[in-house]
Amino acid sequence: MVSEIHEYPSSNPNFPHNLDIHPSAIPISAQSRLQNDAPHLEAAFGSAAQEVAIQQYGIAGRVWEASYAMTSYIDPPPNLDFDPPLFNASESESSRSIAIVELGSGSGLVASTLSTLLNPSRDYLVATDLPEVCKLLEANLKAISPLSSSNASVRGPGVTIFPVSWGNHDDALALASAFRDEATNRLTFGSLTHIICSDLVYFPELLAPLLRSLLHLSSPPFVDPSSDTTPDKRLSVFISYKIRSLAKETPFWSAFGLWFDFSPVLSRTSSGGPDPPVWKRFGADFDDTTFLFVAHRRAESYGWELPHSDRDLLAGVGAYGTSTTKGDDTFENLLLMSLNQD
Repeated sequence: MVSEIHEYPSSNPNFPHNLDIHPSAIPISAQSRLQNDAPHLEAAFGSAAQEVAIQQYGIAGRVWEASYAMTSYIDPPPNLDFDPPLFNASESESSRSIAIVELGSGSGLVASTLSTLLNPSRDYLVATDLPEVCKLLEANLKAISPLSSSNASVRGPGVTIFPVSWGNHDDALALASAFRDEATNRLTFGSLTHIICSDLVYFPELLAPLLRSLLHLSSPPFVDPSSDTTPDKRLSVFISYKIRSLAKETPFWSAFGLWFDFSPVLSRTSSGGPDPPVWKRFGADFDDTTFLFVAHRRAESYGWELPHSDRDLLAGVGAYGTSTTKGDDTFENLLLMSLNQD
């Protein structure tokens, strides 16, 4: 196997030069979901906890704004509906395992929210981050929900912490190996059902590695391409995203849209008034420009060759089976529509 070529600094990406960040506060829009567990969440994710975690873990110790949007989506208040919901009816009612991998879990707010909705005897949640951040994840998740294991040898359901560096194919293979049933040589959860990403699109150096990991996890053995086109069996990728530097972040979406079909999640609020609730883009009412996307791997992309160079991957080389550079304009069109509507 030829190693991928990663064109980003070897220094810890969680401690960029001149790091100067401060804890975030739970926004009002997310507080309704978090009120019942406030004491536990405050201890793990409140301002004081973030301050300590930032000193030790840098960027990974802060709860970033789009993570709050994701938690509101995962476990919404009673008066808020989503299209599509995180779990469709067939996933909620069938005996088939829900199998989720979260990339860049950081301090674990999103993972902790997910863990409360899953069946610990049937479903799988794998929270991932850099090896040194997994210690923070383990401490916070243990304080909030039962942690099945942070040991890579675990193969059963529940919550597992696993080290995954973005773009590292060996880490993806190790993750698959950790959940491989030796008797059947298949993954114990069958196929992944969800990949969760919260506020991960920021540093230009990490955009290609992030996309590469998404492609690793949406390929065999994590999915069966022959069944991935079936609506109730497709792997769904959910990405919450807050715009910070549009010019630097757009290349990710241009390349992402070549491999994945994606669209914004919609929401509506039941007001109880005479007028029917109106569907609109979730995040349209936020103070900052925030999106929540749902994506699915393009069926034809399973036959494309993934380029070894990160520069080529962001330039669209390999997509549509050609070595030419190219890009997708889905994000630009969605952004233009959003600006017009807002």
